Amino acid sequence: MTMNHPLLDRLAETVGRTLASEADLAALAAEPGDWVLFCGGNPSQFPECLDVAVVLPELLALRPGRLRAAVVAPGLEAAVQARYGFSRWPSLVFLRQGDYVGTLSGMQDWTVFVARLGEMLAAPASRPPGIGIPVAAAQSAHACH
Repeated sequence: MTMNHPLLDRLAETVGRTLASEADLAALAAEPGDWVLFCGGNPSQFPECLDVAVVLPELLALRPGRLRAAVVAPGLEAAVQARYGFSRWPSLVFLRQGDYVGTLSGMQDWTVFVARLGEMLAAPASRPPGIGIPVAAAQSAHACH
């Protein structure tokens, strides 16, 4: 499967797993262990995705065997974004046993990547954040103003 850029194709080959459908995502979520999902967005629109694509294999090398990665195909990225509530591209979404752990978005300094990787591997799973749609309570006809 082509990812719209040779560097992203190489990342997909390096990590050995591409998620192209909801079924692929469900299968990954059923697997044990720690995962990071690479959601790059369109490289023409978000050139940082190419930088993060270079950094991700280096991060994986810091914790060999502890963290596995998958590249999210462009056609599935919107669904992954809605499911895990991130709003910035590119994003690395961390999962454990299929549960959400956290997200690291955008290109960072190497020290920030390393520190956040350690935090993600130590953090418990949690509820994914919402996508930012405000919820307002319906007002009663008898409400005080």
